[in-house]
Amino acid sequence: MNIAAALANQGLNVLLIDIDPQGNASTALGIDHYSEVTSIYDVLIDDVPMREAVAQCPDFDTLKCVPATIDLAGAEIELVSLVAREQRLQRALGIYLKEEEAAGDRVDYIIIDCPPSLGLLTVNAFVAAREVLIPIQCEYYALEGLSQLLKNIQLIQKHLNPELAITTILLTMYDGRTNLSAQVAEDVRTHFPEQVLGTAIPRSVRISEAPSYGQTVISYDPHSSGALSYREAAEEIANRGVSRG
Repeated sequence: MNIAAALANQGLNVLLIDIDPQGNASTALGIDHYSEVTSIYDVLIDDVPMREAVAQCPDFDTLKCVPATIDLAGAEIELVSLVAREQRLQRALGIYLKEEEAAGDRVDYIIIDCPPSLGLLTVNAFVAAREVLIPIQCEYYALEGLSQLLKNIQLIQKHLNPELAITTILLTMYDGRTNLSAQVAEDVRTHFPEQVLGTAIPRSVRISEAPSYGQTVISYDPHSSGALSYREAAEEIANRGVSRG
């Protein structure tokens, strides 16, 4: 959500799709996501048009969000019996983008916030996406989880979405005072020299505080080290996007 906010802060039109049942991204953007709200659950399970679920972020004019509600927690089971269960997000998003184009509205970036597991919700995100952005905490266990994630992405590439590519890795919770953070950062940069952003996100109290106020760190404390780092990371992402056309 901080990357989405940082991109929107520079005037880019950003759509954030929250597909995590916890709804953390929706909370941080100040979007209502109680059970009665039309959400990504309704889009995936009941074929509700995505435009009916899109909500405006109050802090940024060019940032919109499709919220997640607690109903999404049961979506994994409900998706199993549905036709084309892996492509439901891709189809709904494709229709939405055509409608936006017909209305003369452009969408520069779509960011899909996934749950921390490889179930049908995450598979839907991987099928709908072109690129994967992996945030990695500068801790040992994060490296262990990364290898399994890469194997899962390879399966998606082979069977469901050959265009999917890991293009961006963002180092987070970086603490320059510890050897562990430096070692993790060095290992990741060695294995993924092209994908890792030059900017690392430092440990920051402001980043942790912001969601409790229904804000991203970009709007909560725009001059904090965390906000400045996210803005630098977003600039890197945007420049890479331009260079890839």
